[in-house]
Amino acid sequence: MESLRTVVQGLTAQLVVSRAYSLPLCVRLRYEPADPYVVRATFFSHSDEPVEWVLGRDLLADGLTGSAGRGDVRIWSAADRGDQAMYVSLGSRAGTALLEVPVQDVKAFLERTEALVPRGTEAGRIDWDVELARLLSQS
Repeated sequence: MESLRTVVQGLTAQLVVSRAYSLPLCVRLRYEPADPYVVRATFFSHSDEPVEWVLGRDLLADGLTGSAGRGDVRIWSAADRGDQAMYVSLGSRAGTALLEVPVQDVKAFLERTEALVPRGTEAGRIDWDVELARLLSQS
């Protein structure tokens, strides 16, 4: 689904439990040009409430071709070894999750976001007056 304001893509990732065992996990990626630096990734499991992580769009793009991130979010691609997956490691106080995600799905999603807001032009999409007013109201 895509509109002038939003790009949304569903995909199936694998939650890696061990070398021999993984569980399928539905993921929804969402990009809104009004918040041009981020991608919202919502993870759906059969037993829990959906969980949303906010990821940097550049971080995802950099992870397509190499290693990106540190700390709570790390992304790397295995495409150079002939694997069609990228890996996303998400860490929190509750633990760390390792996800195997299809490279082509992420690449297609990012291409659609970049058609709306090319990389490097994000700052021109932000209404700085609104952001400043929001920050001042929180202080």
